Amino acid sequence: MTLSTESNFTKPDDAFRAVVEAHRGLSDAQSADLDAALVLILANHIGDIGVLREAIELAKRRMATADQQAQQQQQ
Repeated sequence: MTLSTESNFTKPDDAFRAVVEAHRGLSDAQSADLDAALVLILANHIGDIGVLREAIELAKRRMATADQQAQQQQQ
């Protein structure tokens, strides 16, 4: 299985909204716990360690890029 980075949702805004709404009213710690639980549940659903590793690397690269952009804006 290959990591799919294209939207698989017919209504991607609805998916985004569902995730945002799930965090409404939660503390930062509760929100982090929800994210962790959601990641583990979805990783289990995928069930492919290669895809999981690829997704982890992609997420790390995106975080690094966001950090670099934030640093450049501060300069």
